[in-house]
Amino acid sequence: MNWDDLRIILAVRDGGTYAAAAASLRVDETTVARRIARVQKALGVTLFDAVDGRRRPTSAGVEVVSRIEAVARQVGAIRHVGQTRDTLTGSFRIASTASLAEEILAPQAVAFLQQNAGISLRLVTASENVNFSRWEADFALRLRRPERGDFTISKLGDYSLWLLMPRHHAGDDRPVICSYPEDLAFTPESRHLKAAGLQAASRLVTDQARIIREAVASGGAAGILPEYLCRDLREHPGLIATRLRDTRPIWLLMQSHLKRDAAAQAVLAWLRRCFAPFR
Repeated sequence: MNWDDLRIILAVRDGGTYAAAAASLRVDETTVARRIARVQKALGVTLFDAVDGRRRPTSAGVEVVSRIEAVARQVGAIRHVGQTRDTLTGSFRIASTASLAEEILAPQAVAFLQQNAGISLRLVTASENVNFSRWEADFALRLRRPERGDFTISKLGDYSLWLLMPRHHAGDDRPVICSYPEDLAFTPESRHLKAAGLQAASRLVTDQARIIREAVASGGAAGILPEYLCRDLREHPGLIATRLRDTRPIWLLMQSHLKRDAAAQAVLAWLRRCFAPFR
């Protein structure tokens, strides 16, 4: 048994299938199945049961996963052993949606890094469905509160949502409706479009808010955007902007072992300052 085997066990737990685990680790599905079988034989236990097409941890699997996560936390802590009292040092990965990274984090990152010469940041942009695994990120910004996980979580704030539609149409032409894909059906944006009878008519589907913004800005599309991404468009004479009643929360996840890391605490304080306007 080696670290790659342990990573595969966590990937199956997070992905729910061998195929999903293989995709996240960029290996083939047969490799995942073979590694899991090897670990189960070595331990003499079954780690996952197949239930309704998903791989769900058995009681033994839950215990093994818990111990693997404890090991992963220690591996993560090793990266900061060289930190001194006088200089905060460390490299931290922040997982975020692309729009939050582009609009909120990036404009404020340079000043923070100039003030903290020993710290480096890696912004990893991905959808909120990406797992907050120990080796993938130290911090994560999420727009949906996670249901489980061994991490510290706090709420940074909320942002409002705006429906933007062209004010005038050419003849009988209707605006192109922009929407999120089906796996984001839980979002307030998708729920509103469905309630308005627009979701089924959507013809431009994307999980990137900036793509929707550019489509709306072209003058021929309708879509829902976060407030921080459409301030200028709300005043555009060719668009009708309507604020929705629903808002979206911004959650901050941090690996628990970073509570004792001074450099990580500096990053945490910076993230909170970045989102202070949303409180």
